[in-house]
Amino acid sequence: MDKKECHEKSSSSGEELWRRVYRELPPVSQMCGSILHFFDEDDETEAEALWFTAFPKYQPSGEDIPSVSEQQESSEGQESGDICSEENQIVSSYAAKLGSEVEQDYTNHQFLGPEGNVDVELIDKSTNTYSLRFPTAGWYLWSATGLGFVVRDAVTVTIAFGSWSQHLALDLQHHEQWLAAGPLFAVTAEPEEAVAEIHLPHFISLQGEVDVSWFLVAHFKDEGMVLEQPSRVEPFYAVLDNPSFSLMGILLRIARGTRLSIPITSNTLLYFHPHPEDIKFHLYLVPSDALLTKMIDDEEERFCGVRLQTSPPVEPLTFGAHYSVSNSAHLEIIPTELKLSYRSPGEIQPFSKFYAGQMKEPIQLEITEKRHEILVWKTVVKPVDIQLGAAPSPPAFSGAAFVRENHRQLQARIGDLKGVLDDLQDNEVLSENEKELVEQAKTRQSKTDALLSMVEKKGDRALELLFRSLSERDPYLVSYLRQQSL
Repeated sequence: MDKKECHEKSSSSGEELWRRVYRELPPVSQMCGSILHFFDEDDETEAEALWFTAFPKYQPSGEDIPSVSEQQESSEGQESGDICSEENQIVSSYAAKLGSEVEQDYTNHQFLGPEGNVDVELIDKSTNTYSLRFPTAGWYLWSATGLGFVVRDAVTVTIAFGSWSQHLALDLQHHEQWLAAGPLFAVTAEPEEAVAEIHLPHFISLQGEVDVSWFLVAHFKDEGMVLEQPSRVEPFYAVLDNPSFSLMGILLRIARGTRLSIPITSNTLLYFHPHPEDIKFHLYLVPSDALLTKMIDDEEERFCGVRLQTSPPVEPLTFGAHYSVSNSAHLEIIPTELKLSYRSPGEIQPFSKFYAGQMKEPIQLEITEKRHEILVWKTVVKPVDIQLGAAPSPPAFSGAAFVRENHRQLQARIGDLKGVLDDLQDNEVLSENEKELVEQAKTRQSKTDALLSMVEKKGDRALELLFRSLSERDPYLVSYLRQQSL
């Protein structure tokens, strides 16, 4: 780590910094809304979740974006299989090219594209606005944010970032109930018709009682908030075909009175602040939002914080639930409880802080769901993990190491295995009998576990081929897991 002068600064200065970043974003006129607690403490629900509610003063016009009632009617007649489908062929074909380059570098300021990386240029620091040009048709992914595009031809795109709290007013009465489910992007494209799809990231787990018809794309325009049904919803992102562009992001619309827990994919971020006498730690529990992670990384780096590599919770956690933080060394933690909620990137993010002195012994950290006292995450920090000098250059990326390190994550998150099994059989990693043994397992997770265990026994070449297949078949999952380890 490069030496830099580090001074403690008040949180208000950081807040003012981000106010300046977003000050130039266009306001949404005549927006009314309120924020409420959706669950009561005495409910039999999992948590007390925080919901946005809003309605525009003026109704949207035009036939390109349907009204809320029109979307509701269309969504009722649409089968979930039409929304949650496999990647269409244009995405898969270009993802295959990406996956074949296992040494590809996942940098913060580059899109992954069919012909290599495409640089993203910061063109206006005051508004946090970026620009880039996709040179050819294909599928492109900005792994640092989770934002993706499928384009028909060369196109120039500009991207800025917004804050939900600035565009969903927090006063007056409500007509609808909303849960912000991912970051806000202000996107333009020239020519606009060159964009076939935009992939907007979300952190909602599609397991359990979640209904994909709840997903909506919110466009913030001069006339207010305009809603659009996504063309389909996938794990980690929702798709708009032939999109119109605006300040836009994913919302969940939940019927009033619905009593259920919303599962989200989440991430734990652990930072240490070097000091010869008293090492300080910051622990965050946040939704799995790549842009949010980057913003926290940047803020921690300003104060000389160094992120330790840890795995995220394996199972989805409950939005709005309270989680207790503890450690094996009985060190004082402030606060001892974190609420899993979503604040837009750039807003002040809550974290737990503790000091470990000179740290001569390992420390085990745990996060427990408070209501049911269920352990959801733990890690061990050893003195050897704390490096006060410059960090060594990272080793070359290994697909085999990736699969080994993410065994539990892959077991829990891999979807349809059919294509992966076919790839491994074609590459002579699996025999016909081994393929059938995997397919005969009773559950999806047991099939995945059988496959991973089988391939791990065959060595690094087999694991590299498995990684390549996963990169082609499920590039968003691979990108997500790689982003967690940066």
